[in-house]
Amino acid sequence: MHNRPVAVFTVILLLLNISASGQKSVNSPYARFNLGNMGPGGSFRSLGMGGTGIAMRDNSSIYLYNPASYTSIDTASFLFDFGLDISAYGLDDGTSEFFSADMNFNHLFMGFPLGRKLGLALGVVPVSNGYYYLADNITTSDPRYDPGIGEIAYVHKGEGGLSGIFIGTGLRLTKNLSAGINMTIISGKIERLNQFEFADYANSFNQRETENLRVFGINFDYGLQYSTAIGKSHYMTLGASYTGSKKYRSKKEIINERFTIYNSIPYSPDTLSYYYNESRDSTIMPANYRLGVSFGKKDKWVTEFDYIYTPWANGLIHGDNYNLGSISTYKIGIEFIPDKYSNNSFLKRMEYRLGAHYGDSYVVMNGYQIKEYGVTAGFAIRLRNTFSRATMYFDYTRREGKLSEGLPNENIYSLGLSLNFYDFWFIKKKFE
Repeated sequence: MHNRPVAVFTVILLLLNISASGQKSVNSPYARFNLGNMGPGGSFRSLGMGGTGIAMRDNSSIYLYNPASYTSIDTASFLFDFGLDISAYGLDDGTSEFFSADMNFNHLFMGFPLGRKLGLALGVVPVSNGYYYLADNITTSDPRYDPGIGEIAYVHKGEGGLSGIFIGTGLRLTKNLSAGINMTIISGKIERLNQFEFADYANSFNQRETENLRVFGINFDYGLQYSTAIGKSHYMTLGASYTGSKKYRSKKEIINERFTIYNSIPYSPDTLSYYYNESRDSTIMPANYRLGVSFGKKDKWVTEFDYIYTPWANGLIHGDNYNLGSISTYKIGIEFIPDKYSNNSFLKRMEYRLGAHYGDSYVVMNGYQIKEYGVTAGFAIRLRNTFSRATMYFDYTRREGKLSEGLPNENIYSLGLSLNFYDFWFIKKKFE
């Protein structure tokens, strides 16, 4: 029993290293802009309920977007939650469709009490994904073909993204009121390539532009929850959390080169321009305001509604906010458990979840802000005589572009599986 904390922290260090280099290679043209696609984060219980969780309290789950919820962790207990997911992107530009899929690490959480009124949680989550690969070949049969230019291939590629490592604590102020704070370290690197290659390689210089953006910073989340009983078995919880606007250190490097197949200096490659800048305050992530309310019956069902507002129009990404738009997001979810403590049927012990979400993307193109909406579902198989469980969720999200403006639609399918372990620390078992 005494070796368990050491083993768990060793696993965490290994997985933090994986998360720093892991990236989901699903092809989305909107990842070309800003910091890439900002994905939903959180436990799979939360994602199965539409991404809600601001007003949720549960002794076997971690809701990182409201650290006040950490006070619901049982005394002497330990939570460990690790998840993987697979995403499939279907891209429709009005004339053709494209499809890509990939599986990767999603999250790792730990939680345990520091005292009777104090809980702690830590973990790692993805923040953004900057992967895309777009290629276009113009040949003599293409209507866009220009004899003065000849046949040409365009390649646009992006890699990398941002990840977050958080640690936080929640304190029970009164019987009904809890407060909490998270410290989150966000870091990562995004690499982008724009390359133009002419078919007449013997008499032409090709061109490429490579862009590297590194971001690093520390921010804090603040949360409150007020929970009260209604009658003998029902309850209601009000939740609010806030993340302040924060200036992040960022480095940006842009190299423009021309090159040929003949790798002979000084003709190839030849640097046309070079830009490098490092600043403490040129990247600004905006504030985040979250409100939630949940209502339920203990050990039976719960439903929640959340509202989130993020003024991305006030943000900067290394001095630029050209493609940024403020977003409002609405989320709703419900969970139902037929018989949480059944010893005869695992189907009755299962947790069933449904949810939906609607809002904006922070990407603005040609004066149009991309819309996002979707539905979710999930379930959890609770192991017998324990709070440990295996959780699955499914999310279908529609990213609505504007085909008349050259902005494609995306259908995003996500499926995740997590293992959530619940155990007690420092309690010796007695045998007679």
